[in-house]
Amino acid sequence: MSTLKLLMAHTRNNKNAPGKLYIFGYMLLFFAIFDGIVSFMAPIIIVNNGISESLMGIIIGTSSIAGALFDFVICRLFTNTYYKKIFLVMFAICLIYPFILYKANTFLVYILAMALWGIYFDLKNIGNFSFISRYTQKSKHTENFGLVQVFLSIGYLIAPILAGFLIAEEFNYRPLIMAWIFLAISAIFFLFLFFAKTKEKKVNRKKIEVKNQLSIRAEVNIWSRLGKILFPVLMLTLMLNFIDSFFWTIGPIFAESLVGLQKFSGFFMVAYSLPALFVGWTVGSFVHKYGKKRTAYLSLMAGSLFLTLIYFITNPIWIIIDIFISSIFISMSWPAINGAYADYISETVSYEKEIEGLEDFYTNLGYVIGPMMAGFIASAFGNAGAFTFIGVIGIITAVILTVFANRKINIYKELAS
Repeated sequence: MSTLKLLMAHTRNNKNAPGKLYIFGYMLLFFAIFDGIVSFMAPIIIVNNGISESLMGIIIGTSSIAGALFDFVICRLFTNTYYKKIFLVMFAICLIYPFILYKANTFLVYILAMALWGIYFDLKNIGNFSFISRYTQKSKHTENFGLVQVFLSIGYLIAPILAGFLIAEEFNYRPLIMAWIFLAISAIFFLFLFFAKTKEKKVNRKKIEVKNQLSIRAEVNIWSRLGKILFPVLMLTLMLNFIDSFFWTIGPIFAESLVGLQKFSGFFMVAYSLPALFVGWTVGSFVHKYGKKRTAYLSLMAGSLFLTLIYFITNPIWIIIDIFISSIFISMSWPAINGAYADYISETVSYEKEIEGLEDFYTNLGYVIGPMMAGFIASAFGNAGAFTFIGVIGIITAVILTVFANRKINIYKELAS
């Protein structure tokens, strides 16, 4: 029996979350390969069409700006963020995005393509939170986000290898055709999810004076109040995405500059990406002992500490080892804090859209600030010094959050006060 038949048989025989969760994971794996291929190709396509590298960076940066704006708009467009509806829209946008990107020949059309990129990536994040918070138990949120992280990480490790192989001899549309193939496979797994019968877990649907359709002023007020309540975890989200965008902006440049690494310079980014594959399976045990937020704060602190050592290391092998160890700890922060968000969503269903929107807004904010600051800091302190600098910022952030922001968050209680 094929793997797909086995998965469907497991789903029919076990209508609990685990079987459906693995189908969800395979859907995200193939989506990540699609997204990874088009992400790899986007700057090449733009530069090959005569756009300068500096302007190319501005164009790509607009994807996160579009995503940040969409975070607020989604609260107006959708009466709820049920994952089936969200992923249907995501797949529709993903289908047309590569075509617009490949055919673009003006600045404004590239901006449109980047806006679509930012929007579908936001929809993916929102759909993830909707699925995990609705169909898995609160005690399993962190482990389940860890599992999701594993599937995504595999996809994003495979994608650049495939894209690089396809453009090795000649640059043409073949990588985009391959991306569409993986998108189609992802969509097939989504159809399994769409039609599979799984009972949604029981949650507290108590509401606090929330209307189906709020005015813009009322929506801004809710975002402001929730933002203050969730500020510690939102700041951690911003910092993690700041570091991630920082790595992807200057990491490859730094790796190319390392003497003696030569054709193995790609291992620098592999060292950063690889830990997410196995850390996601183990972070749950730390969360059970220390709690979600504390695990996330302390992991950021430890990972940032290793980042500060980069400036003082000259051997490229030891630099890669140091990056690998740093990434082990930083990778623990992601599923831990995502588990906390899923807790808040399952405890406060009436504010699901706003919580998801705020999380994604700060994610996009990190990806807007990160690339901009990466170039500035690298120019001022050098590439190695930039990593040390960002490590210092991470330590300061983690210490402040650990000491002053480790209290339990009760959204209903604090909104009512």
